[in-house]
Amino acid sequence: MLAWGGGGRAQEPASLVGRRAPEFSLESLQHTRMDLAQDRGKVVLLNFWATWCGPCKVEMPRFMEWQKQYGARGLQVIGVSIDDSAAPARAFVEKLDLNYPVVMGNAKLGEQYGGVLGVPVTFLIDRAGMVRARFDGEEHLAAEERQMRGLLGHPGH
Repeated sequence: MLAWGGGGRAQEPASLVGRRAPEFSLESLQHTRMDLAQDRGKVVLLNFWATWCGPCKVEMPRFMEWQKQYGARGLQVIGVSIDDSAAPARAFVEKLDLNYPVVMGNAKLGEQYGGVLGVPVTFLIDRAGMVRARFDGEEHLAAEERQMRGLLGHPGH
C-alpha cells in the first residue's frame, strides 16, 4: 500500500528526538513554497498522513482546531501526504478546507524522518528546530496537545 516506504527502517523511530529536524523545501498543494527553515521560531507539528488512512482522517480536524487555537502563539501545523499522487490528496485537502499547508512527501523525506513506513506519524519540532517527540499512530492526541502546549510555553487551557 505504501509506495515509497523503502526496504526496512533506516533508523529507529526515536532516533530524531533531540536532534535537528531535517530541512525540506517543497511546494504545498495550496501552491505555496514550504520551507521548514522559514518556520524557525515556531513550534511545528509535522504530520505524515494519507487519504487511505482512516486514523489520519480522524486527526486532521483536530490539527485544524489546534492551528486555529494555537497559531497566534506560534504553532505551525504542516501535513505531509504520502499518497502516490497529488490528485487524491489535493481533493481531500480542498474537501476539508484545511487551514494549514500540505506538501507531497517522497522517499527521501520519509527516510530523513527515520523511515516513515506507516501513517499517521507526527513529529513535534521546537522553536529552535529540534525534534522533541515522535508519535506513531493516532491514539496520542492528548499527549501531543499536552507536549505541544509545553513547547509553546503556555501550559493550561
